[in-house]
Amino acid sequence: MSPYIAAASPRFRQGDILRDVSIVTWAEEVNGELSIDQVDLPYCVVLTQECDLDQDYTNQTVPDRFATSQDKILPYILLCPAFPADQLKAGTHVPGRTMHSIPSADFKRVKQNAVYRYHFLAEDSATQIPDLILDFKRCVTVPRDKAYARFKQNCLAALADLFREHLSSRYAHYLSRVGLPEA
Repeated sequence: MSPYIAAASPRFRQGDILRDVSIVTWAEEVNGELSIDQVDLPYCVVLTQECDLDQDYTNQTVPDRFATSQDKILPYILLCPAFPADQLKAGTHVPGRTMHSIPSADFKRVKQNAVYRYHFLAEDSATQIPDLILDFKRCVTVPRDKAYARFKQNCLAALADLFREHLSSRYAHYLSRVGLPEA
């Protein structure tokens, strides 16, 4: 069974794999000029819950569906950067930053999804997806309308249900960690 399915949905789905995503992370006026910080991501994966994406899309496209309340509308969509595995291993995945490289023994654990922070997605040549590693520490949000306008056409594929469930569970587990003081 392939972990990927065609990205035929008109709406975002949890587990959609996007390519070439540029996100403005901050904008402010500095000395009378607009200063913009932007991050360019080679790949990212939609992490927003499937039920929320479905209800949002229905609310946006079916008039009067939620006429009494607009609480189903999503203001933002959660994306997780996914880096080519060889770049993350070498520590070259974030341009302009010095990142640590991952030794081969540790990288094997990353590829087996045995490290909480990362999630491995295997290569699929049919969809032009290389070996990718999601870094749960680097998630970003994008305004819903901007995500649809700018990134929906960049969707390569989506994770099949079983693989989407695995990704969602791993992300939730990563977020639920409790920081303990050093002994």
